[in-house]
Amino acid sequence: MIENDGREAIDRADAVSGKTRDALRAAHLYYMQDLTMDAIAHELHTSRSSISRLLSHARASGLVEISIHSPLDLPSRIEQEILERHEVRAHVVPVPDHASDVDRLDRVALSAARILGQYVDSNQAIGVAWGSTMSAMSRHLVPKATHNTEIVQLNGAGNVRTTGILYASELLRRFGDAFGARVQQFPVPAFFDEPATKQAFWRERSTRRLLDLQSRLDVALFGVGSPFAEVPSHVYQGGYLERADYQALSRDGAVGDVATVFYRADGSTDGIGLNERATGPDFAVLRRAPRRICVVSGRAKLPSLRGALAAGLITDLIVDEGTARALVDA
Repeated sequence: MIENDGREAIDRADAVSGKTRDALRAAHLYYMQDLTMDAIAHELHTSRSSISRLLSHARASGLVEISIHSPLDLPSRIEQEILERHEVRAHVVPVPDHASDVDRLDRVALSAARILGQYVDSNQAIGVAWGSTMSAMSRHLVPKATHNTEIVQLNGAGNVRTTGILYASELLRRFGDAFGARVQQFPVPAFFDEPATKQAFWRERSTRRLLDLQSRLDVALFGVGSPFAEVPSHVYQGGYLERADYQALSRDGAVGDVATVFYRADGSTDGIGLNERATGPDFAVLRRAPRRICVVSGRAKLPSLRGALAAGLITDLIVDEGTARALVDA
């Protein structure tokens, strides 16, 4: 029985590697030598439909990465304007204005997942903040082999209804699997009940290890939370906040959050009481990461995006065209 299982595993590995070799050859002929699919099918002694499937496999598995650079289209002009105004490199995702926020999120998440590979490399610590945007993005990640890379959870996910472990660990696992990276979970609640509890927990050596990892990130990846979006940010609809919390945030002038740390329109966080109980990284810590990638979908998140830009949290922005256009028009 063990021998049969071993032979089956070897056969599956051979089949996968054979498909990968064929996909790589087809991709080289198609993208590098400009052969038509009919010509490739003739050379490889197979059908045109088989070549089409091999090319699709090459794109989906990360063998091929496609970049589009046009100096003429509207997204490129908006990207340049965002760079000039905010000193942020932007990737504007074309999405029709009539698209729903659900469809808009999925299209932005898909584009962000395909772009992310150019920022991820070996020997990196990559911080990921959980949320609706990151969850959508995690389902579209393109595999890229790395070594000695770690995925670090940026904020706790537990609340009074759930530990949050299943939700956060599944999201982080997808990132870890895509890049062959170790996953470092942060098993604490999103918000402690008392600031003193957080302070005591932060003194624990096991917690200090995670906080130290967060302070040495190479890449930070996050969305911006907003209570106003059609697709609510997970922190606003997952049982994390009580009525009194919303009232306090309103009094404090909060417009959104990054990794459950709240900020005002001018990017300031001082005096926002909920932050004393929040488990996300202080913005001074987050800004140490050389690359800070923010993914935003939907104009309802525009106030949150502006606040995050004012806070200096973003070096790279992946955003839908309508939201980007509203950002520069303002």
